[in-house]
Amino acid sequence: MPHVINRARSPLLHFAQARLSPRLPYHSMTQKASPRITTPHRDHSASSDVAKSNWLITKLSRDGRIREARQVFDEMPERDVVTWTTVITAYVKSGMLEEARSLFDRADAVKNVITWTALVGGYIRLRRLEEAEMLFYQMPVRNVVSWNTMIDGYARSRRVDEALELFERMPERNVVSWNTVLTALAQCGRIEEARRLFGLMPERDVISWTAMVAGLSRNGRVDEAREVFDRMPRRNVVSWNAMVTGYAQNGRLEEALELFERMPERDMPSWNTMVTGFIQNGDLERAWELFVQMPQKNVISWTTMITGYVQDGRNEEALMIFSKMVVDNGARPNEGTFVSILSACSNLAGLCEGRQIHQMIIKTVYQECVHLVSALINMYSKCGELVSARKMFEDGSTIHRDYISWNGMIAAYAHHGCGTEAINLYNEMRQLGFKPDDVTYVGLLSACSHAGLVAEGLNLFDELLKDGSIRVREDHYTCLVDLCGRAGRLKEAFDVLEKLGTNQSASNWGALLAGCIDHHNMDTGKLAAEKLLNEGPDDAGSYSLLWNFFARSGNWREAAKMRIKMKEKGLKKQPGCSWIEVGNMVHVFVVGDKSHCQSQLIYSALYGRINMTWEFQQRSTVGAPEFSGDWHSIKSKKLMNNFAPEAVLVRLVYRS
Repeated sequence: MPHVINRARSPLLHFAQARLSPRLPYHSMTQKASPRITTPHRDHSASSDVAKSNWLITKLSRDGRIREARQVFDEMPERDVVTWTTVITAYVKSGMLEEARSLFDRADAVKNVITWTALVGGYIRLRRLEEAEMLFYQMPVRNVVSWNTMIDGYARSRRVDEALELFERMPERNVVSWNTVLTALAQCGRIEEARRLFGLMPERDVISWTAMVAGLSRNGRVDEAREVFDRMPRRNVVSWNAMVTGYAQNGRLEEALELFERMPERDMPSWNTMVTGFIQNGDLERAWELFVQMPQKNVISWTTMITGYVQDGRNEEALMIFSKMVVDNGARPNEGTFVSILSACSNLAGLCEGRQIHQMIIKTVYQECVHLVSALINMYSKCGELVSARKMFEDGSTIHRDYISWNGMIAAYAHHGCGTEAINLYNEMRQLGFKPDDVTYVGLLSACSHAGLVAEGLNLFDELLKDGSIRVREDHYTCLVDLCGRAGRLKEAFDVLEKLGTNQSASNWGALLAGCIDHHNMDTGKLAAEKLLNEGPDDAGSYSLLWNFFARSGNWREAAKMRIKMKEKGLKKQPGCSWIEVGNMVHVFVVGDKSHCQSQLIYSALYGRINMTWEFQQRSTVGAPEFSGDWHSIKSKKLMNNFAPEAVLVRLVYRS
């Protein structure tokens, strides 16, 4: 029997808002080292005064006090190449590339190969590869670090052929050169070329071996990766992590765990890898056990667990984990954490918790992140706060809006059946120069379908077909069939699917069957049911739809077969769920639930209310409460068990 969950509005999130400071570092499980900008022959300042000023500029730059460092630079009567390089490099590391370039281009600038390489690296870091390329070829002198920096830029942009070409042209190479190209080949799936390059290497270090282990694992060749791992002359913790990750990503969890337990030392990525592996393979309980054992946890550890619980539908527990995370001083939520926990709030329609988390986000550097804005729009929409969702959308400046924000707001309107508003927003989107994508059209067609805007929906679909740049997906056709089906235009919907030929899908026929059930068209419905069965559906929703159709048409034998198939496939339709908040306590109910501590009182009040309404309806039909169904049947205990009790009670109370 489904059980009831009584959850109090936890005050745990309230105090968390004060604990979040604007400085929230972002942590990553994997870190790729860029070529270091160094040279065997460092320049030294001839003048002691210049050397002192250079030391001060270096110290201020390392402390992030760039403006003060620049002030010292400007006040220096004499400067050397170290001075210029230090300030330009400081600007580059701070992401202030325009300031760096302005200083670099000055007529009196003194530059060497380190200065040039630093600026090339700065452009690459900001993904401005064309400018980096242009600067690289303008360099009067290049060293091996300069070449490595440019090759790394191509590799990061997945322009592997250009990286290889530049590698071949290098006058001299070091192990970093080989490792950069080796890693690029392995990451883009060109594993045989990577193996050949690995075999040609004159010198290999632990990074070379680890890159091969990771590359083979990523391409599903785990046993070969293990052979390379076992041959390694020296391993570090990253090497062990790469092999453990390989096993985990390929579903071989027992081997991953066995290797994890043998590790001579473990760092946080080691633990995070195993936790992620268990979650990705559906073993949330073991992931939690390992998570609890972790000596230290970072933001990735917490976010991984929260995401795992949200994906498993255990949203209440995800919220509790988030609350514990906020209490933990060692980790602060990042953008990914907030997106995951807002999904939990959306799934629970937890407006109170969602608003608290929104308040936390406002106090962080992530408040203008487009993914978070979209998650907030979705949360407010799912909680029924469409005005707040639109306010979130409007608060973001037009410059910061992207497809995620536009599509999120259109989807929110679709969710609430506001077709006209969705179309108006779409028109505004086009006027501002945004071209709709495939997701935009799914939202628009869904909005038109729910709002009954058939003509508008058909026009939009024609517009989609005429736009050759967007691939028309299965979802688009499903929305079109649903649009026609809801409007009773079942023949048109059927003709659309017939024209698709072999591209028909279970979701297409399911949409048509739903329309046939709604409009009692059993002839077309029979054809749709046959087609749906031929597609071999593997979801509970399709089988429930088929059961409903056969039951409506009186074919109880076929209806029973659908139930049997569901049981054989281990499919179970999620029962209906509803909740009410009373005295700061949320009471959750499911269909036929009697596990609530006050269930007897609830059912007693419900039966009394139904009897009273029935007697009233017998006396007069004027002003009777709205309730669909057979009142004689609803009084029977058997049918009563098909309702979430408080939902029926609330409906009767507020409609009478």
